[in-house]
Amino acid sequence: MDDILLALFRTLIVFLMILFFFRLTGKKDIGEISVLDIVITLLIVDIAVIMIEDTNIPIMKGLAPVLLLFAIQFTFSRISLKNQKFRDVVDGRPVLIIREGKLQQDNMKKQSYNLDDVLLQLRTKDVFDIREVEYALLETSGALSVYKKGDEFPFTLPFILDGAVQEEHLTILGKSSDWLTEQLNERGYDNFKHIFYCGFTKEKQLYIEPKIEPPKSS
Repeated sequence: MDDILLALFRTLIVFLMILFFFRLTGKKDIGEISVLDIVITLLIVDIAVIMIEDTNIPIMKGLAPVLLLFAIQFTFSRISLKNQKFRDVVDGRPVLIIREGKLQQDNMKKQSYNLDDVLLQLRTKDVFDIREVEYALLETSGALSVYKKGDEFPFTLPFILDGAVQEEHLTILGKSSDWLTEQLNERGYDNFKHIFYCGFTKEKQLYIEPKIEPPKSS
């Protein structure tokens, strides 16, 4: 009886830990969970199973590696908010799979994304001919965003994210860094790093949202 109560108690502790972990990662859809979150979740679950099955292991000894994983996830998420290069390494970034009706085979190979994967995702978008596609982007979640030819304005790709210029997005939309600099200067912005978000609206107007400066401590 004591063993059963102990197992139930440990199960409750593990449940609360996993719940806390997902609260720590923020509100996300399942498809938006990063590779880092998945790896840490699998490790926590593995440790949790051992803790529940082997009641001889002191609970604090089992909690120690879990707390370490929490610290890693928290630290990495904070770094990702500040550093896009780090975020790209951890979470990846969208990859162009189809451009103007042609498959980008090099990008497909880099992503281990085969033709069956492309055709399957296109069919889910009611697209049965690759030539109908203007652009298709493989998102970090694994979903394929498809933009057909003839769409009035298919793309809302950002030019700047958190102070970092998205060179690939500029290239896709036929723009350059010089063009972007000129547009920002006309609107009174002289530094990319001061911009939190910049991109086209559906009306092809440039939308700019500057960064909010943290309040200065007195």
